[in-house]
Amino acid sequence: MKIITYSSLALLLLSLNACKPPHHPKNPNYGISKPKVKYNPSKKNLQKMVTDLQGSPYVWAEEGPNNFDCSGFTYYMYGSMGIEIPRVAREQAKKGTHIKSSELVYGDLIFFDTERRRRGRITHVGMYLGDGWFTHASTVKYEIVYSNLNTSPYYKQRLRVCRRYLPQSEIAFLKSTAKSNIKPWEASKVQTPRLVSQTHSSKKVTRKKGSFYVQVGSYSGRPHSSILYKISAKGYSYKVLQFPQNEKKISKLLIGPYSTHAEAETVLVTVKKQIQKSAFIAEIR
Repeated sequence: MKIITYSSLALLLLSLNACKPPHHPKNPNYGISKPKVKYNPSKKNLQKMVTDLQGSPYVWAEEGPNNFDCSGFTYYMYGSMGIEIPRVAREQAKKGTHIKSSELVYGDLIFFDTERRRRGRITHVGMYLGDGWFTHASTVKYEIVYSNLNTSPYYKQRLRVCRRYLPQSEIAFLKSTAKSNIKPWEASKVQTPRLVSQTHSSKKVTRKKGSFYVQVGSYSGRPHSSILYKISAKGYSYKVLQFPQNEKKISKLLIGPYSTHAEAETVLVTVKKQIQKSAFIAEIR
């Protein structure tokens, strides 16, 4: 019979928790690790980092490349493009170009007072993505997440300062290509099933072939924009199939298509971990 001593149990627990860093270490590393310059300053490169870093753990006083606090996250992304900004949120809020909230474009930094008793102090920062959405290292969920100024009274009431650090040439490009009627998570079009008797357009459209999908869920009405954005941010294409049921409009949210069941099965594993635990494979012909 194997006897587990207190010391061996402690070591076991320590090893199990080793992959999950504490949110507020007892001895934080206040030394600043300057990120390596890997990209040119652009929306495309910011989007790549935003997608790659979603879900990364929040750890106080860390600025990457694996763990971040809120200002460490923005410091890392801009530093990776060769743009030097201050390390902490209150100092980041003093530099760059001051802009109004109505002037925000992708990549601008937004600063908040998140103290219980608001005094106007800057205690949190995120990066704006468009249509109210921003990404930030959350001290509530302890990971990098998406939130929305338009649907969150908490953040909307606590917004204090907006700053711009991207070069003017990139801002001009963003403004010239901006389409206010297209939301960030609506890169994929909603497709509604047609009746066989309906006349189809003669216009040829190139589509990815396959009949296997990862079904994220079924919804009454359109799926919430946050989950659509999350799917797009993870690099997946999706479509929404809508059909009437008991005088209601039901939507099926599908990732894919994939040509084989095995291909869909591989994607399903990641989707269950990162997007929806109850996702499953559906075959639609």
